[in-house]
Amino acid sequence: MSDRTLTEAPAPASSRHVDAGDEGYSKDLKSRHINMIAIGGAIGTGLFLGAGGRLAGAGPSLAIAYAVCGVFAFFVVRALGELVLYRPSSGAFVSYAREFMGEKGAYTAGWLYFLNWSTTTVADITAAATYAHFWSLFTDVPQWVLAFIALAIVLTANLISVKYFGEMEFWFSLVKVAALVIFLIVGIWLVATSHEIGGHTPGLSTITDNGGIFPSGVLPMLLVVQGVVFAYASVELCGVAAGETENPEKIMPKAINSIMWRVGLFYVGSVVLLALLLPYTAYSSDQSPFVTVFDELGVAGAAGIMNLVVLTAALSSLNSGLYSTGRILRSMALSGSAPRFTGLMNKGKVPYGGVLFTAAFGVAGVVLNYFMAEEAFEIVLNFASLGILGTWAMVMICSLHFWRRAKQGRVERPAYRLPWAPYTQLVTLVFLLTVLVLMWCDGGVGRTTVMFVPAIGAALVGGWFLVRRRVAEIAATRG
Repeated sequence: MSDRTLTEAPAPASSRHVDAGDEGYSKDLKSRHINMIAIGGAIGTGLFLGAGGRLAGAGPSLAIAYAVCGVFAFFVVRALGELVLYRPSSGAFVSYAREFMGEKGAYTAGWLYFLNWSTTTVADITAAATYAHFWSLFTDVPQWVLAFIALAIVLTANLISVKYFGEMEFWFSLVKVAALVIFLIVGIWLVATSHEIGGHTPGLSTITDNGGIFPSGVLPMLLVVQGVVFAYASVELCGVAAGETENPEKIMPKAINSIMWRVGLFYVGSVVLLALLLPYTAYSSDQSPFVTVFDELGVAGAAGIMNLVVLTAALSSLNSGLYSTGRILRSMALSGSAPRFTGLMNKGKVPYGGVLFTAAFGVAGVVLNYFMAEEAFEIVLNFASLGILGTWAMVMICSLHFWRRAKQGRVERPAYRLPWAPYTQLVTLVFLLTVLVLMWCDGGVGRTTVMFVPAIGAALVGGWFLVRRRVAEIAATRG
């Protein structure tokens, strides 16, 4: 097949795989955009909203779960970064799967990624509607109406041009980072001065007097891992954005390397501070833990400002999802494995067909919010986790194929590499499989979600039989 690398010698730049899905894009994303996209991908709804319920369930041990999952998230994005430096592509891991695994691999990677973001879109609009209910002005507005408004606003901006996406994501990410930095500074000051919060004195005793690091045992910490993985769902976004970036070889390594310390500072640091400030039982899934702290602190308007920040985080994630799936679907459409209309571009060089296709699933999320407002977030969170696990697994499998071909002298690895290959890829794949097992062990919605894995597999197989003829015809014309 034409998408395979057939030479035995290292492939020079001129003979590398060329993906039709990379054509037609503008290179309007600058260094500041990519750096903030990398930050925004590492700080999302999973931290701002999801950490509250997970703290209530697992206690301070949640920080350990964030640290462990953060390490594997870094491995995934570092593996993707190596592939990006080898060949930047808007199709990202779908394009790499096409090169190293053939069209079946690209088809599987693409639709698993779509499963991730189509369900994450629902989670994001649900989170946005939940945050909006914090203010009395929106209390009486139905959740589904607020979800629809959030989707409409972000969709409109996303369809204009990649420059608008980049600017929106830059400012969204800047707000998130600034808010977390302020929280960390305030939180450290509160702990250092033992300043009373809601009748409680923060400090190490907040943990030791309330059951310690594992107040309910180790098992709850293990069971929240699948939700914690969701928190890192956007780390691969900078790899997708590389195809619309000037000088990715210079920009990407710096952006990817910075993810590790940001994870440690923002995720682990924030959760540790939250555990020191208030007993873990003070948090709940109904409210952002950051809002809870400022609410208990009694600072006028502080909780409202923090709620605005977490609303921004939800909109940022929604913005990223529409952007990335639009590019992935176009790569698939031009190879025949996605509907033709998802490959259409507008005058702003935006693949609007794919963006609208993803937004349509967001509308389905609006309907879910209408009928099941209370359970909507948890349901889609679990299905999004399946998509994330599948996507990360495909990235590491592509990385393994790339490493193997490099050992055979068929391709040349860039200087920027995933360390300790191939062991890193193998350990990460084992971790992802372990997360799936933990979802099953969790029971409830998690177990129900895992039970859908055979159905998802059957749908992928059935879909492939529907598109394989068109895929073969397109591949033949490219010769």
